Amino acid sequence: MSSDHTEDSSLPTALHENATNEDIDALVKIVKTQSLVDDVIDGVYMGLLTISLLFILFVTAIGPQLGDLFPILQPVFLLFSHIVPFFKNIPSYVSSAPECFTTLISNLPTTLVEYQSLYYSFAQAFRTYLTILPYKQLILLFSWGAYLWDAYLDVRQRDMLHGVIRPSPIRSIVTRKAFLEANSYGLDKSSLKMVQSLLEQIKTTLVLYYDILPAFWNLVGEFMQSRLGFGPEHEITHSILFFIATSLVNSITSIPFDLYGTFVVEQKHGFNKQTVGLYIADFFKTLALTASFGSLILAGLLYTITKTGENFYLYVMIFMMVIQLIGITIFPTLIQPLFNKFTPLEDGELKTSIENLAARLEFPLKKLYVVDGSKRSGHSNAYMYGFFKNKRIVLYDTLLKQTSIEEVCAILAHELGHWKMNHVIKMLFISQIQIFVIFYLFSLVIVQKKLYTDFGFTSMPIFVGFMLYQYLYQPVDSVVTYYFNKLSRKHEFEADAFSNSLGYHEQLKQGLIKIHLENKGNLNPDSLYSAYHYSHPPLVERLNALDRPATPYHSKSD
Repeated sequence: MSSDHTEDSSLPTALHENATNEDIDALVKIVKTQSLVDDVIDGVYMGLLTISLLFILFVTAIGPQLGDLFPILQPVFLLFSHIVPFFKNIPSYVSSAPECFTTLISNLPTTLVEYQSLYYSFAQAFRTYLTILPYKQLILLFSWGAYLWDAYLDVRQRDMLHGVIRPSPIRSIVTRKAFLEANSYGLDKSSLKMVQSLLEQIKTTLVLYYDILPAFWNLVGEFMQSRLGFGPEHEITHSILFFIATSLVNSITSIPFDLYGTFVVEQKHGFNKQTVGLYIADFFKTLALTASFGSLILAGLLYTITKTGENFYLYVMIFMMVIQLIGITIFPTLIQPLFNKFTPLEDGELKTSIENLAARLEFPLKKLYVVDGSKRSGHSNAYMYGFFKNKRIVLYDTLLKQTSIEEVCAILAHELGHWKMNHVIKMLFISQIQIFVIFYLFSLVIVQKKLYTDFGFTSMPIFVGFMLYQYLYQPVDSVVTYYFNKLSRKHEFEADAFSNSLGYHEQLKQGLIKIHLENKGNLNPDSLYSAYHYSHPPLVERLNALDRPATPYHSKSD
């Protein structure tokens, strides 16, 4: 019997779980079992390997005639025929590199006028290039590239989830039963995600390839004209109706996956608390909010673009910043109360401890709420909101059940660390730069008629152009997402260190462990998957960082 069957005596008492060998063996069997999704993955790997070997064989045996025999492979063959000579010529490239570099340096602009001339020449060449791009092929390529990248990361993560032996860094943190339960939960979520992602990608491909978007756009236009009496000159109204119609279609097609995720996966692992009636009510509330608020934002965005000329991206950045600030304000005060009940935290030791913590940090706390998250899920959370001197803290009732008073304070000290170090403001500022880049690049694409005609459009609606542009932006978005998550993880480490400096070292560690275990979070994520997808560092990294020496925090009054 593996030594990993034995529960570690080093585990904190609160984290010990009674589990028989039969329980462990049953969980091991579940985690190690290869599902249909795994069989498909293995089949795809074998298929790709076989195709690659056959291709190499054909190239070797038939050579230049391959493109003539299989016209569909002509682009691939041309690519391959250029790759081989490139690698053969690498030595000559290396030997000539110093001379080329010297020539490049000597030809660089030396004055501001020359730099401006170079910029305008490049910009003009780039705009000319945009007029001849094969947009449909490019968008389909980027769409599948993004999907395959995500699928590759999912497969790497799935391989880790099939592990049944705890890595040594986490053996002192969790029992083997908790580790296996977390992996079982992760595998079920992974299976659902991979199936849904594949079907969504197929749907997207069919919609784009067979020009379903212009057909749907025209259908909405006919409805608008026949029922509302508005002609094609009312583009904003047309776009809003199109947005509502596509949102409705997407919401309906996602229902089977939402139902399975909620009432099968979450139910199986003890998280779901929703009833069917509550699910239906939430569905229609979400749809109504999407249609109403989404339509208002879309109308404002389109109006801003149409009224501010070719430099609209500057005004759109301001508009989106205002929308973000309004969203931060109204979401917890107007929108979330439609789904959850907020009650003031009762007087007692917990309230007193939180108020003392806020006073120590000079945090302008006005209200303390408990939200009934348990009526939908067993997952826990805590957050704060509000501007200036009007701050509020919200605790999920599940968090209060899972952790002690000191651990709740340690977790809130982490959240207050975000406030103290202005992390929200910093991320908000960086997001404005991102919005500027997105809409500046969009300003170059929006005027390209070929973008629309390649997909069967006879007009150039701005909203449709932005929908198509998002596929072109996907490669940039992938890089931006990685760095946003990297910055977010840095902020999480800093907030942990802040809580640590307040003297909550052990309490924060125990609180993080409990929350992670109660939520069955991934305890051994793939490094590349977590780097790309996780906005929070893996648990082990956070615990290791907390063990570093911390400088005690001193308030101004100390």
